[in-house]
Amino acid sequence: MSQESRRCSLWLFLFLSHGVASYRASDSRQDLHPLLQKMAEEIIDGSYLNALLDLIQFQSSHVWTADLSHRVLAYLNSRHVAFTIPSLQAAMANHLEQRLYQPQKLLEDLRGTDTLQFHTAMKYLLEDKKDRLELDGIVIDLGEIRKQALQSPGVNRSLFLITLERCFQVLNPLECVEILGRVLRASSGRFLQPDITERLPRDLREDAFKNLSALFKDLYDQTSAHAQRALYCWMTGVLKTSSNVTDDSVSWVSAENLWILGRYMVHLSFEEIMRISPIEIGLFISYDNATKQLDMVYDVTPELAQAFLERISSSNFDMRNTSTIHRLGLLVCFYDDLELLNAAVAQVLLHQMIRCSHLRGFQAAVQKLKAELLEIATENQTLNETLGSLSDAVVGLTHSQLESLSPEAVHGAISTLSQVSGWARSQIIILSAKYLAHQKVLSFYNVSQMGVLLAGVGTQAFHAMDRRDLMQLLRSATSLHVSDLSPAQQHGVLSKVMEAEDTASGIVEIQGPFFKEVSLFDLWREPGFNSTVLKEKKIRRSQALFLFELLSKTARRPEELLSAGQLLKGVTCPHIEAMSADSFLAHFQYFENNFSLLSPYQVNCLAWKYWEVSRSSMPLFLLAALPARYLASIPGSRCVPFLISLGKSQLDSLVLDSHKKNSILKKVQQCLSHTIADEYAVDILGNLLCHLPAAVIHRGLSPRAWATALRGFRDCLDLSPQQKAAVRLRLLEQHGLPQNWTAETVKDLGSFLVLFSGDELSSVATKFPDILQQTASEMAGTLPPKEFLQAVFESVRNSSVENPSPDPSPGCHGIVAPSFDDIVKLAEANACWAPEDLLCLEEDTFLRSVELLGAVRSFSLAQLRKLKEKAVQVWDMPSYWREYHIVSLGRIALALNESELEQLDLSSIDTVASLSQQTGWTPGQAKSILQGFLEDSGYSVQDLKSFHLVGLGATLCAMNITEISLIKILEFRVVVARIGTLLCSPQVLAEFKRKAEVVFGEPTDWSRFVLQELGTIAAGLTKEELRMLDKDLMPYFQPSAIKCLPDEIFKELSAEQIASLGPENAAAVTPAQRRQLSMVQLQSLQRALDGAKTRSWLDAPPSASPARTPSSLSPPGAWVSRGLGLGYPLLVLMPKLVW
Repeated sequence: MSQESRRCSLWLFLFLSHGVASYRASDSRQDLHPLLQKMAEEIIDGSYLNALLDLIQFQSSHVWTADLSHRVLAYLNSRHVAFTIPSLQAAMANHLEQRLYQPQKLLEDLRGTDTLQFHTAMKYLLEDKKDRLELDGIVIDLGEIRKQALQSPGVNRSLFLITLERCFQVLNPLECVEILGRVLRASSGRFLQPDITERLPRDLREDAFKNLSALFKDLYDQTSAHAQRALYCWMTGVLKTSSNVTDDSVSWVSAENLWILGRYMVHLSFEEIMRISPIEIGLFISYDNATKQLDMVYDVTPELAQAFLERISSSNFDMRNTSTIHRLGLLVCFYDDLELLNAAVAQVLLHQMIRCSHLRGFQAAVQKLKAELLEIATENQTLNETLGSLSDAVVGLTHSQLESLSPEAVHGAISTLSQVSGWARSQIIILSAKYLAHQKVLSFYNVSQMGVLLAGVGTQAFHAMDRRDLMQLLRSATSLHVSDLSPAQQHGVLSKVMEAEDTASGIVEIQGPFFKEVSLFDLWREPGFNSTVLKEKKIRRSQALFLFELLSKTARRPEELLSAGQLLKGVTCPHIEAMSADSFLAHFQYFENNFSLLSPYQVNCLAWKYWEVSRSSMPLFLLAALPARYLASIPGSRCVPFLISLGKSQLDSLVLDSHKKNSILKKVQQCLSHTIADEYAVDILGNLLCHLPAAVIHRGLSPRAWATALRGFRDCLDLSPQQKAAVRLRLLEQHGLPQNWTAETVKDLGSFLVLFSGDELSSVATKFPDILQQTASEMAGTLPPKEFLQAVFESVRNSSVENPSPDPSPGCHGIVAPSFDDIVKLAEANACWAPEDLLCLEEDTFLRSVELLGAVRSFSLAQLRKLKEKAVQVWDMPSYWREYHIVSLGRIALALNESELEQLDLSSIDTVASLSQQTGWTPGQAKSILQGFLEDSGYSVQDLKSFHLVGLGATLCAMNITEISLIKILEFRVVVARIGTLLCSPQVLAEFKRKAEVVFGEPTDWSRFVLQELGTIAAGLTKEELRMLDKDLMPYFQPSAIKCLPDEIFKELSAEQIASLGPENAAAVTPAQRRQLSMVQLQSLQRALDGAKTRSWLDAPPSASPARTPSSLSPPGAWVSRGLGLGYPLLVLMPKLVW
């Protein structure tokens, strides 16, 4: 269906559009069916939704004939209502648009429908088929209307509320449950607030109740803890009533009731669980689906799990029987009957415990249990004999235990070892070496068996493989693990693949993210690319720019390129500007789902193109990419569509300038009248919620809106300190002081706990240590505030059993050293240990936890030095350390001084690559690593291969100018993009730039994709070279290169060049660079930040009338003569009406 016909059907420019233009004077008294009379009366009253429902009902049992349109108009005229077709269409469109953008009124309309109309509306929502009303040649696409309604902010909420209010009285309860399911799933369950249970029926039929309970179980993870508790109470209330149990000594919890509760069974109290009859718990465990249910109780606590295990044991199930153990699901993670357990049962338990990684919290207890079972499982047997039967417990083996394994044992257990998740990099290195020691020769068959252990194969070993074996590897299922390889390893593979004269088949067969490492030079060598082979590949922007330009010369249809996945990154402004209006709009759909691939500059170009060709239908959020003054073109009547459109986009990627963002947010507040009255307003705001000023959060959000807004704030990744302070105040107003919080409150607050002070969190740490620690574990990868980490630390220390070492190290008397359990629980909060505590770690604890400690990002240099001292105590001097020792250190390696770094064996580029991945090396340390590799490996600079350069990483910045000049061009040209990510000194970047000239020619000859490929290397340009660059190249600098340009060189850019930087590069300009600019240059910089058009003839004022290329000049879908005819995909969030 075309855009125009969809708009007509969506906005009900309906049945009167056909056969009516010729209407003159008809007999106003002619008979009209009562239902159509009723429909006409509702049109007169302006109740267009009711009229549509009557029409649907009429159409379900009657055939629409040509004369019916005439009769309806005749009836309207007989009632002295002078409707013309245009006026009726406009009235209907306006009414229904208002219902879409003001869903509260839709709710009122649905409340006002009669029983038959409401029944029709609900049945219509329930239908899966794409209904189409055929009205004498006019098609009303009801399926499309339903789809648009269910995707509209706020409409889902109204449908949810009206379903609860009226559906169960009108429709079959099963149908109502299905409607609720559709609406709730479309909204990710966000309507399930605690008060919802007050509206749920308590007298449902059994089948409807089971289906509704199943729906709540499906949405369990999207439901807040308070809402989970409320829904549990509603479910148990119904179940208790239906059980007819009057004797308090008899539990209402039957086997079937446990099955109905599903994941909600974890909300049963300890006492309730202990009262379950042995017969009922036995029946439950006997159910075929009991295991599946117990596999999903991710939030079960140790106390409740052991209560369930006790009841299962009381039902005469043999808890050591393999069949029983298989039925326990996640309860097995808390199995505690280890007395006299034999090795075979321990192995079965370990196999079942693979799922325990899905538990929310309690991983320290799980690891402790696995260690105990591992010890039992290997009683009277060696590790070599049992290795393949220990499941993922092998992850707990120390370096020395792994080193003790024979190559034969590793080879025999490879099918298990290759599938285990959770290996540390150092463990993978040891196991891979053992496996390959048995194989002798590295072949495709050998590496194809390695699975996750593939990452332990050395870069040099990959490069030494036969090219045919590597090609087979890239084509095989094992290629899924290639993305786990380090950049150095990937380039070890690539350099071998590219050795042959004919590289065509090699490049084409490189899959997924691995393709991003292919150099521009190698792409140049490949003549046989087509868009089809690129669809599933990960492509960096410089590759996309080159490939798009290359393929556009031969592509016959726009969709050939527009459907080629990440190739869209290569669309340029000239491509967009060269499109005809019809081609631009016709191919818009191809981009709709790929907006995240586009740079801010590309979005800016798209916005200007849309403004030029069809501003009346322009998606309103694109206005944010234009200069701020264009916001004035949005009248008050279009505020809601504007907010919805902007709220579904990511403002931070659209607008990089803080001043411009403030202008947009002022417009947002103006549209909201500086207040957010209810949950519907929050629905409309969408992602804009994250940008609300602190004052609005504190005082502008009504209590009714707050609960919904809070859920939205949880997804905001970068709230300002002022916004966080406002959220904290609102939370205290809502929940009171922390000492009065319930477990559900603490769970629901989740990551918001970081907003509170140490004093405020102390009571939480005391009352709910497990929940606090679980919250901290879910924040892995972030750096929480020190006070939050301290609260987590205190909660762990307060619950730990202190066991002072009987034989402490010198200086450790009276110090309670960290235990392995403590370290696992603390994660990033390990940063709160005193340096002396870390030095007092017991040897076994250090060996088991060194990888965890090396991943802590908040350690101070003093703490890292103590951990390094501990490593020396345990492993001896650095000269004795092996590759896996060095890799396991992680950030601890930063504490190694230059002398200690010189002692390391750095002959392997993989060892060096692990060190170069760490940030924070001093120039002296980096130089030591570089020289250590050159000396230990025996390579000179001129011998370095491409994969060596990639592995050296940031240590390349420690090279002097002479050394850089010695790097072979043959190797340099294939890793330019990698070197272009380094933040080296201006002198080093200038030397790399000189090498780039050998590859790509003089800077005046550089193209867009070359400049993009160079990255920070482009910051090595001289003043003269920079001044000579074409202004049209300026947007293709990488932002990192702009930041690296020395201030005195950056100021040499002309005002025109600066104005052409584009929004992203303009935002990268540093304060120091700004201070060097003249007033004219600063004005140009502001134009770039604002998104001003560099070609002034298109930068028209908002009042200019829209331009439109006549369709006769270029038919829809046609390529235009000047370049590619590209559509551009951004979400069409609303009808495109003229405003």
